[in-house]
Amino acid sequence: MITLPRPSVIVLDIEGTTSSTWFVHDTLYPYSRARFAEVLTREGDPDVERARGQIIEEAGLGGEVGVDKLVSALEGWLDNDEKRTPLKTLQGLIWAEGFAAGDLTSHFYADAIPAIRAWHEQGIDLTIFSSGSVNAQTAWFGNSPEGDLLPMFSGHFDTENAGPKKLASSYASIRAVLGVPAEQILFFSDLVEELDAARADGWGTVGVRRAGDQYFDQGVGDHPEISSFAQVTWQ
Repeated sequence: MITLPRPSVIVLDIEGTTSSTWFVHDTLYPYSRARFAEVLTREGDPDVERARGQIIEEAGLGGEVGVDKLVSALEGWLDNDEKRTPLKTLQGLIWAEGFAAGDLTSHFYADAIPAIRAWHEQGIDLTIFSSGSVNAQTAWFGNSPEGDLLPMFSGHFDTENAGPKKLASSYASIRAVLGVPAEQILFFSDLVEELDAARADGWGTVGVRRAGDQYFDQGVGDHPEISSFAQVTWQ
């Protein structure tokens, strides 16, 4: 157990923190991979149009750029687990449609949803910061095994509206939107680089280590460590 000052705001990472990274890799990634070509051919969708331009720029594509080249770039990033904004944008669109169609239901560790409900009932503001797009986040929390969790959350941040998760400046941007002092914000993540970046902006941090998950062996450095949200209590 760890005992911490009660925060005004809790900011949650998703993969490896509330939910298994392997579910994302084994279920959601293949689902999006099979649909990249279809979504890239859509006309009139501003998110798709913006993502096309970002793929061309980030992948350094020149000349005639067809769907095959765009898909190849996306698949390369996916294979390398790169947190590229256009990849996350398109995955978010695809996953949102999959959740809406009933093809997908999100995964949560057994302790995650009870903790989220308890913190919400305690009057703590809950926010998400994930490399997954805001569309992906809302689809994920809106289609949990226990139904729609979105009413318990007051904000959603991703790499497009906040910045990269391993930079302190991204956490400063989120803090400015939240409008509370850094010491009143508590961030949960499984990645030590993200925890370090949040702490560099003055946030409180908790490292989440889930046995068997992708980054378990990397540890969480010198941040307070838990394996379950049930291990957190307030002063």
